[in-house]
Amino acid sequence: MKPDLTQLRELVEASPEFGRRPAVAVPDAAIRAAEARIGCPLPPSYRWWLAEFGHGRAGDADIATVGPGAPGAPGAPGGFVDAAYEDITAGWRRDGARLCFGVEPDCGDTYSFALDRSGECGDGEYPVVCRDGLDGDEQQVAESFAGFLAVRAARLRGLGDGPNPDVARLWRSTPGALLDNGILAYGPQAIKERNETFEVAHYAPEWVLVGDDSGGGGLLMRRHGRDRTRVFHLDLGAIGPDVEADGELVTDDLLGWLRSSAGDPDSPF
Repeated sequence: MKPDLTQLRELVEASPEFGRRPAVAVPDAAIRAAEARIGCPLPPSYRWWLAEFGHGRAGDADIATVGPGAPGAPGAPGGFVDAAYEDITAGWRRDGARLCFGVEPDCGDTYSFALDRSGECGDGEYPVVCRDGLDGDEQQVAESFAGFLAVRAARLRGLGDGPNPDVARLWRSTPGALLDNGILAYGPQAIKERNETFEVAHYAPEWVLVGDDSGGGGLLMRRHGRDRTRVFHLDLGAIGPDVEADGELVTDDLLGWLRSSAGDPDSPF
């Protein structure tokens, strides 16, 4: 799923755990210069982060920035970048097909773009891999930089990987998605508040509200058991224990349905 930058902004602004200092936007010219030095394009959602915020961290992981660069870039006179450490172009960050953008302190885990892989996001995004700071083992943790931030935010909020595997898969690509037809799939920044607002745990304890249609209808999935792929549409004021009987079956493939609905201005309901 292509990262939704509007939802990404909401995630970042709702996540004090990301520890952003006052934003110092990186000019596009400085980002292009960094790409030329690295020898590859940076993924769009990471470029967006640089252009909007310039720097910060996700939990304990410090996120690389760009500088020194054009006038006004971080690292220009009055800036803050230690080029040997914080700059994405620092020589130690590129290791073959890995470009390290996130580092936890005290020899902790590192997070890198896998430049030799193409994830399900497409559109220039690279999957994100984590290298264990103790044994060096590597595993993929997200499909994009936006997904990396969503996964970090979910865990920092106590949401784990997500309420079920399909939502977890969505978050590994994007922190939610708002489609042209009004369908909103929730990211970690919204899902807990929306479920509390409609008291889903009280009225439908086996279910979780994963999105809505921007018109009074909710999208619900099971929390437990084998049947955690089907999505049902139900009026938010009618949520009860038997969602399957009361609601309308929408799909058994959340991501596929969101992809096929993207760009369609007509509501599917």
